Amino acid sequence: MNLAMEKTSRNYERRKILTGLAFISPWIVGFFLFTLYPLLASLYYSFTDFSLFGSPQWLGLENYIRLFNDPKFFKSLSNTLIFAVMVVPASIVIALGLAILLNNTLRGNTIFRTLVFMPTVVPAVASAVIWIWILNPQWGLLNGFLRLLNIQGPPWLSNPDWAKPALLIITLWMIGSDMILYLAGLQEIPNDYYESAALDGANSWQKTIHITVPLLTPVMFFHLINAFIWSFQYFSIPFIVGVEGRGKPADSLLFYSIYLYQNGFRYLKMGYASAMAWLLFLIVMACTILIFRSSKKWVNYGN
Repeated sequence: MNLAMEKTSRNYERRKILTGLAFISPWIVGFFLFTLYPLLASLYYSFTDFSLFGSPQWLGLENYIRLFNDPKFFKSLSNTLIFAVMVVPASIVIALGLAILLNNTLRGNTIFRTLVFMPTVVPAVASAVIWIWILNPQWGLLNGFLRLLNIQGPPWLSNPDWAKPALLIITLWMIGSDMILYLAGLQEIPNDYYESAALDGANSWQKTIHITVPLLTPVMFFHLINAFIWSFQYFSIPFIVGVEGRGKPADSLLFYSIYLYQNGFRYLKMGYASAMAWLLFLIVMACTILIFRSSKKWVNYGN
């Protein structure tokens, strides 16, 4: 009797496991086909000469060695690093500042939050086209406004020195989603802290520096990691603004992701592009580990 019950119980558990596997099988198949296989295939192709036509030819480390002798590789990497240094701190400061300004219950505040958030729902292609027109040096809205102030506006997207600041303006225009992140963090801070600080005579600036910012460091840490990884993958807007991925003017907008795309899909150097992708993974992973280790010194989890 006990043996029969144990057998029935085992069969029931086996059916439960098989039923669960059946339900998640589409995800398992999708993971192996569209994530794991491309990942392993790209690792293999990074050691080969592969152009999508014909069989891959084994090269060993030649693709990686060629990268370190490729001036455009270093140009794309430096452009990406420079832009990351520009956009990551700026996005943190501006998103936090907007969140602090809009973290109140004043009448009409919802409208301002909506206006700040709206650009994030605009498709990247539409945003790029709009800003190409706004930043036009002859008839663009921005230079037209500067002329009203008797200021000669720069040639934003046709001068290598101004192309990255112009792209920074376009990117920061879509800061709304980051602002929402900080707004959520601000609303989690207990009001008791501010009331205690007010009793001690603290002004608004002191409350911000000694209460708001320290308690928001976990949110800032999350934002820092996401923004840093995103900056290395930034593609759509610089691709359009840089004249269909050509990195114009003078390769100033030739970012790492764009140069990787050029090698893979324009020149059909899939092996070389795969080597670039894996080197990018190693760079981002190393920098992310450094950021995580530094977080012990500045991220405050309330303890």
